Amino acid sequence: MSTLKLPGLVDIHVHMREPGATHKEDYDSGTAAALVGGFTVVCAMPNTTPPLTDGETLARTEAAARAKARCDYGLYFGAGADNAATAKTFTGRVSGMKMYLDQTFGPLRLDELGALVEHAANWPAASPLLCHAEGRTVGAAILAANLAGRSVHICHVSRKDEIELIRKAKDKGFQVTCEVTPHHMFLTDADIPTIGSGRGEVRPRLATDADRDALIANLDIVDCFATDHAPHTLAEKDSDNPPPGFPGLETALALCLRLVHDGRLTLDGLIQRMAVNPRSLLNLKEQTDTWVEIDPDAEWVAQGATMQTRAKWTPFEGWTMRGRVERVVLRGQDAYRNGTVLAAPGTGRNIAG
Repeated sequence: MSTLKLPGLVDIHVHMREPGATHKEDYDSGTAAALVGGFTVVCAMPNTTPPLTDGETLARTEAAARAKARCDYGLYFGAGADNAATAKTFTGRVSGMKMYLDQTFGPLRLDELGALVEHAANWPAASPLLCHAEGRTVGAAILAANLAGRSVHICHVSRKDEIELIRKAKDKGFQVTCEVTPHHMFLTDADIPTIGSGRGEVRPRLATDADRDALIANLDIVDCFATDHAPHTLAEKDSDNPPPGFPGLETALALCLRLVHDGRLTLDGLIQRMAVNPRSLLNLKEQTDTWVEIDPDAEWVAQGATMQTRAKWTPFEGWTMRGRVERVVLRGQDAYRNGTVLAAPGTGRNIAG
């Protein structure tokens, strides 16, 4: 197949680890990895150290991203136990708010139902509200948002009961969107012995074959594919207390193209979930003079040691991938071409303006 031209891909769910853990990733290395994967926009989660829940940390993060980012980016504000009344004052500088309702990496977690309800009511309806919710908290997030008369986005849906609940909620007219990750579509708990017990730690956890099959069976109601790129070093993953998370920016497109090659999704369906719908969720206009050129049939082997991510590993180590990014053009300038990242640090712009 000849080279295909796609719009710039948008990843609404990444972790850049800056501030506080730049040995894992920063806006330089993370956005370089994004360009290799065909992403021209990435949106960074707020569970940093310190968490992005106040003006001081937001300013620090803005400065780092402005100086280092090679592609465009957005920042999410974190919902904390004590900032529901003040968070909305920062909406003009961020791309949305993230609420953590279940345990993950970092200090952010809303344990009280009252805080969930208050944040859902206070955060402006025009700005995205994203939730890390698993199992029963998926229902709580959907209900709280809809009682507030607003939409909610459920991150990294991984289980059969979750995707089926979201389908029922959509059928009833609830304002809910959702994403799934490539690793939850292509890995299960049966793969952990091969990956390694520490390296296999991720939140939400890798689930069963039945859960994975349910995600694929319900692709028609999945709004976005998102990587949840969550880098940690090999030393950390192989330690006695491995943190949860997988790097994923550089393998996501090739993995999702498997759905196209297998006839489970059309190429237009992939573009909807990796470009069009993410832009719509973020209220983002299409980037001008920006596109991605891919060879959908080119084969390559995933090797963490050769990747741009500072993590230098992948749970897909040794997998033969089909589909490779050849060129990325950002605002008329080559940002990546034939294996080389060309965009300089500071090239990227904050999509919040």
